[in-house]
Amino acid sequence: MFLSGLQKLTLLDYPGKVACTVFTAGCNFRCPFCHNAGLVLPDRLFQDITEEEILAFLKKRAGILDGVAVTGGEPLLHKELPAFLRQVKDLGYLVKLDTNGSFPDRLEAVLSEGLVDRVAMDIKNSPDLYAKTAGIPHLDLANIERSKNLLLTGSVEFEFRTTVVKGLHTRESLIEAAKWIAGAKEYYLQQFKDSGDVIAISGLSAYDEQEMHALAEAVSLYVPGVQVRGI
Repeated sequence: MFLSGLQKLTLLDYPGKVACTVFTAGCNFRCPFCHNAGLVLPDRLFQDITEEEILAFLKKRAGILDGVAVTGGEPLLHKELPAFLRQVKDLGYLVKLDTNGSFPDRLEAVLSEGLVDRVAMDIKNSPDLYAKTAGIPHLDLANIERSKNLLLTGSVEFEFRTTVVKGLHTRESLIEAAKWIAGAKEYYLQQFKDSGDVIAISGLSAYDEQEMHALAEAVSLYVPGVQVRGI
């Protein structure tokens, strides 16, 4: 599997757990606000660590770390992911998976096998603005819809999250997104940050703290559990 990094300790990436974060390389989306361009753009991908090195690290941290957060890029791009997760689970770790929701069959497979304990799925925007926000002009929402419904009707712990960007998101589009995921217990509006490694920063900026809370209040009519993250 193509791996681009390991953060050895995080208290943020797996809510309520002491964890590490594994970064996979490559993504099928081109969200202009993506702050990890080096994990997405083909000409910039790099392999920084091997599966064997990560598993050796996890063996040493058994009993110290609770879980492993697997992020990207898009982890479900990698057909080798289930085999890697089996080894992580065999070591006794909880697994949180980040995904854009575009591979519902692969998501369902790892969930049905019990390889993932928590899922964080990106909700890019309202359905009408999804393709633009994901940077894929002709994106078919059918797979996103399937993944969304799989989580809403399943039993695994999950969250939906939207990185909110001035220039892509409006009060109205976030309300439509919230209506689309009605029934979710956890929905996070994340403040956009310019990491200096954004795919296409032109015309994009962040909402300030007051604006973020106002957007969350508007969304809360449809997803009461909404919270603001990253401010």
